[in-house]
Amino acid sequence: MSQPRVFLYALSTCPWCRKTKQFLTDTKVEFDFVDVDLLSDDEADAIADKAYEVSGARVFPIVVVGDDVVVGYDPDKLADLLKVGWGS
Repeated sequence: MSQPRVFLYALSTCPWCRKTKQFLTDTKVEFDFVDVDLLSDDEADAIADKAYEVSGARVFPIVVVGDDVVVGYDPDKLADLLKVGWGS
């Protein structure tokens, strides 16, 4: 079975977003992401609205794994959804 598409809505200044990117990288998960705060105002508004639409949350990070959404830094939930091992 192939890995579901993974997309991360993040902020470049957010430490939890950086930890989420690092988790995905360390577990060799392919993912796409957008740092919302680095977009133009109009683009940022549109992407932030989309992130809210999929998650119901106005916080970052937001990770979309196929049809599932993980709000905040939650490596246990991500590992479970992605079927990857991590930690000690």
